[in-house]
Amino acid sequence: MCFEGVPIQNQGMSDLTKPSSHNALIDPFGRTISYLRLSVTDRCDLRCAYCMPERMQFLPKRDVLSFEELERMVALFVRRGVKKLRLTGGEPLVRKDIGALIERLGAFVADRSLSELTLTTNGVRLADFAEALAAAGVKRVNVSLDSLDPATFHRITRREKIQSVIKGLDAAQAAGLRVKINTVALKHDNAEEIPSIIEWAHDRDMDVSLIEVMPMGDVDGDRIDQYLPLTFVRDALERQWTLERDDYRTGGPSRYYRVVQTGGRVGFISPLTNNFCDGCNRVRMTCTGKLYMCLGQNDQTDFRALLRAGASDADLDAALVEAITRKPYGHDFEIRRRNAAPAVDRAMSVTGG
Repeated sequence: MCFEGVPIQNQGMSDLTKPSSHNALIDPFGRTISYLRLSVTDRCDLRCAYCMPERMQFLPKRDVLSFEELERMVALFVRRGVKKLRLTGGEPLVRKDIGALIERLGAFVADRSLSELTLTTNGVRLADFAEALAAAGVKRVNVSLDSLDPATFHRITRREKIQSVIKGLDAAQAAGLRVKINTVALKHDNAEEIPSIIEWAHDRDMDVSLIEVMPMGDVDGDRIDQYLPLTFVRDALERQWTLERDDYRTGGPSRYYRVVQTGGRVGFISPLTNNFCDGCNRVRMTCTGKLYMCLGQNDQTDFRALLRAGASDADLDAALVEAITRKPYGHDFEIRRRNAAPAVDRAMSVTGG
């Protein structure tokens, strides 16, 4: 099989030993790194106001890792004991021939090198890929959805695509995929709608994670106008419903509660009001091959430069081990004063969600 004109063979466990406890990635605080979030593109078919400007400048193709390079990086992490892989973007499903890459990465699930392959999507193209995702071994997906109201959805995303998203959700569930809805809490756009989003999702047997605005990259507006603390949201939900703490975990940062009245779960991802750094088991690689040990820090290792300089698997492994020794305890996110620069200047669409 060829990807982007480059023939690849699955490297499997060649060159380095198979995963075992002695070669796991352990950071300076004793946390085992078992989860990679891998961006496959910075491009997106929406323009969410809290994520990017309307006139976003996307990267040229040459700057983005090829499928061969992406697969080689996954194999590197697998050999070091990473068990969960999430594909992100931008919007991963806009990348040309992405189905071929997902099928290829599914081989790591089939041979149990990975315990889970998932992705985060805006859902616009999900209907076209749902069956292929399930066939590749994907069991669940996260779908970003900040409003059910067409006008509000259009205002937030700057695109009239809500019906495509709903169609994608239907297709995903028909294909047997578990779906979780990710909703960014926005003070002036969807604050009043959050309970109805939760009820709607639970009625469809979908969990919901609520997310605080993250101060990453320049946007057209001011994030202090967008920011809605989830402490306020949870207080409001508890006046309406009974929330019981739930120990359910997916490997991500959500802290879950069971809504007694609906029977479904709602998670809170609150990097600003109640950060989740103490148990962080994750690292992120951008579509350009930069490994960020922390979403909210700028320290990184450039694996694209190593790959394109002809680095061996042993060279890449040494660079990975060294990078993990620099993983910080936590991020420095804060919503700063009006018109201040973002806490991190790179966009979320480049870093990966």
